[in-house]
Amino acid sequence: MTQSKTATQSTTQPRPWYRPSLTTQILIGLVIGGVLGYISPKWGNNVYFLRDIFLNLIKSIIAPLIFSTLVVGIAGGGDLKKVGRMGAKALLYFEIVTTIALFIGLAIVNFTKPGAGVLLSGGSDIATLVKTQPQGFRDLLVHIFPASVIDSMVRGDVLQIVAFSVLFAMAVSAMGERAAPILRGCDALSQVMFKFTNYVMMFAPIGVGAAMAHTIATNGLTVLWNLSKLIGSLYLALFVLVVFVFGAVMIIARVPIKQFLRAVREPFTIAFATTSSESALPKAMENMERLGVPRRIVGFVMPTGYSFNLDGTTLYLAMASVFVAQAAEPTIGHMSFGRQIVMMLTLMITSKGVAGVPRAALVILLATLNSFMPGGLGAIGVAVIFGVDELMDMGRTSVNVLGNCLATIVVARWEGEFDDEKARVFGTPEEVRRELAAGDLALAEAATE
Repeated sequence: MTQSKTATQSTTQPRPWYRPSLTTQILIGLVIGGVLGYISPKWGNNVYFLRDIFLNLIKSIIAPLIFSTLVVGIAGGGDLKKVGRMGAKALLYFEIVTTIALFIGLAIVNFTKPGAGVLLSGGSDIATLVKTQPQGFRDLLVHIFPASVIDSMVRGDVLQIVAFSVLFAMAVSAMGERAAPILRGCDALSQVMFKFTNYVMMFAPIGVGAAMAHTIATNGLTVLWNLSKLIGSLYLALFVLVVFVFGAVMIIARVPIKQFLRAVREPFTIAFATTSSESALPKAMENMERLGVPRRIVGFVMPTGYSFNLDGTTLYLAMASVFVAQAAEPTIGHMSFGRQIVMMLTLMITSKGVAGVPRAALVILLATLNSFMPGGLGAIGVAVIFGVDELMDMGRTSVNVLGNCLATIVVARWEGEFDDEKARVFGTPEEVRRELAAGDLALAEAATE
């Protein structure tokens, strides 16, 4: 009762100026980090370890959070047919949106022509930058099923963790009452991990500030000018994707836009600053559940989307590949639109299943360009892009997070399980009272932040 009274009172009183919201703290950290990196590059690089601490803490959350939420969502629901139906709908939605993203990127890069006039010379040993080769379709199918789930959790392989968790949840569901203690334990674990996420998020302003300080210290403000046409074209394409495609999806799926934007602003900002989708995953999952998406849908759709619904990354791949083709025109001639379409189809296949691979987009880009360009020009082109890849990574990663958050609501609405009442009260004192009444102390405390 005391906890309930305290939580309720904390939301009815205005927040003091010296205790800003987490979003405001993150934005302040970004500004301070940028200023520090510009004024003192040495210190900007020295504080980079704080960003690594933040990312390590986040990565420690992901495996137990995905495992526990999926097991509770699937085994607790009791209807395995729903899981199959939900998976089919999610994959259909993922493929439609990522295909649209590819063609938006293709259209804008052909309109702006950022690669025209870029000289591909000098080369670089790309093998030292990108060491992991992309997987073929058969390799991907084999890779989905882990030989050791412990190893998968250590490596943070989201797709393998999801596959194991789904099979484990099906086994728990089949065991009935005999597996009830496991189900209760997983439910408790999920609550603990949400609470743990709240603690880690307190360190987010420092972590993202350190990341921004390192970016500015390493590249200087000139990074905002070098290859600015490509960077500007990418952000224009991302803007078109978010406003027109995501906006249309929100209208069709009757998404409460104001509440949705409020729910995604923190994970979006974290992903933008850290260039890591993983860093935003726990907070995004928590906020989507608070917004009214059932836990089982959040636990299944969002981790799966990190392998199959990388909207920002697929758009970037389309633009970056054609950028290199434009730069290589003096050597190989103009790449026809038909050949560009074939390259896009190749990207659609090869871009699946590489979530969690460092510089995964560059892995895919290099492999695809090597198939379409002779003489190592693809590798030289990737070397040119690598210099400003982190700036573009900020945009594509944050849009990936935004797209996956939206996907959970679309699937929930499609399943007829989206809670409009929870969405209506999101971020209000009434939300705290609802969560406390439901006995969910972790979400109630998150609502007070």
